[in-house]
Amino acid sequence: MKEWKDRVTFNGKPLTLVGEEITPCMTAPKVTLINSELESVTLESEEDTVLIVASVPSLDTAVCSKETKRFSKESEMLPGKGKLIFVSMDLPFAQERWAKEHHVTNITFLSDYKEAAFGKAFGVLIKELRLLARAVFIIDANGEVTYTEVVKEMTDEPDYHAALSAAAARGIS
Repeated sequence: MKEWKDRVTFNGKPLTLVGEEITPCMTAPKVTLINSELESVTLESEEDTVLIVASVPSLDTAVCSKETKRFSKESEMLPGKGKLIFVSMDLPFAQERWAKEHHVTNITFLSDYKEAAFGKAFGVLIKELRLLARAVFIIDANGEVTYTEVVKEMTDEPDYHAALSAAAARGIS
């Protein structure tokens, strides 16, 4: 498994990412994650749908919570077919609790807690913490990755405008 040193930091401290580097024009890896019903589901492209896939370390942290709520709100303004998916190492119960507490209903939450399959396949597994790095991937209806952002500093938010513009350019408009 590849390791990427110093790709991300936490409060300025360098961390190591494990897995494959995903770049635009690549086919998105198909990975199995766990949904709120504790069922295994495959993350893959959907016909006529653009996927906005965000990974966060934990929904119960301030920055992750803020990011998730902001994507939820801003994605509602995008017309067309798009699906917002958030992946974290949080247990499905914690994801479901967070969504209910914050009245977020337009996001599919998937957990990578079991095998870290998403983290490894998308190159966002933090070796030192066994958490996912903050990242955003846009996957078009053909399964092609059209946008990636791995946020350098874990306490920073992603570039919402760039991610949503990339999604809109792929058919959510």
